[in-house]
Amino acid sequence: MNKRLIVSALTVTLGLTAAVGLAQTSGIKKGLKITMLPKFINNPYFTTTDNGGLEAIKEFGGVGKAVGPSDGGASSQVSYINTLIAQRQDAIVLAANDANALVPSLKRAMAQGIKVVTFDSDVAPEGRQIFINQAKSDGIAKGQIELMSKLMGGKGEFAILSATPNATNQNAWIAIMQEELKKPAYKDMKLVKIAYGNDDDQKSFTEMQGLLQAYPNLKGVISPTTVGISAAARYLSTSPKKGKVMLTGLGTPNQMRSFIKDGTVTAFQLWNPSDLGYLAAYTAGSLASGMITGKEGDTFTAGKLGKYTVGKNGEVVLGPPTTFDKANIDKFNF
Repeated sequence: MNKRLIVSALTVTLGLTAAVGLAQTSGIKKGLKITMLPKFINNPYFTTTDNGGLEAIKEFGGVGKAVGPSDGGASSQVSYINTLIAQRQDAIVLAANDANALVPSLKRAMAQGIKVVTFDSDVAPEGRQIFINQAKSDGIAKGQIELMSKLMGGKGEFAILSATPNATNQNAWIAIMQEELKKPAYKDMKLVKIAYGNDDDQKSFTEMQGLLQAYPNLKGVISPTTVGISAAARYLSTSPKKGKVMLTGLGTPNQMRSFIKDGTVTAFQLWNPSDLGYLAAYTAGSLASGMITGKEGDTFTAGKLGKYTVGKNGEVVLGPPTTFDKANIDKFNF
């Protein structure tokens, strides 16, 4: 064998050894079939979470896909879950449209050995192994009230423009916001209305219009949903109330950039949705590989995001949200 062939063979051997070493380090089985199931498709937020999940699945050698309904109804998600059961997926990673309605289907999935990871919006704990929380619910809720208070000068009427009435994450945040408002620091703030845009752009736009008409003294609106805040900002941007009614909530930088720059919105918050999907997919891969079971204290490594620990009730927290404003919004692209 000549020197060139020896060098080539050595290079191939070293490459294969390195690849095997990486596979052994990750510990995740190759070829796992994992599906991302968002609340509904064609939503920029969930497109980003799904892409983050698919990136992770590709990284650890799985077979990934993203499917979902075109509406936010629980029955639509049930149909997809049943199909995924029939397709014998190794794991389902979903953002739930309802805390309880999906549980029977998810229990059937788990009974057949399919691992279930929820993210963004949880189901009842008996319907999944692990929930990936974008941030602690109290941290999100308290952060939103604190930011709203700052924008309103600590006093006045404000409203909440939520997603669907059954959205578990939204309802948890709103309940904590209502408790937070009982503190002396917020005694001059009054929540006058909780409206629902059903995570639909036009419905959210119309609800924002209705809030401004029904409450002439309104000083602020919190919309903790990416569809709601962008639709509300679009209405506010051409309204005489622009600059007078403070709008904040949870949105993506790419959605909200123009509204920040034209003064419609001063500041809003969110986590990185791509990282949320990425973490959820790595969690699913770790579960399906038998590396973790979802019990409190389980630890695993989620690729570039590093090490995570499962907390109480099977919860894993991505991390604290970021506040976006004119000073930093151009540093982000999602």
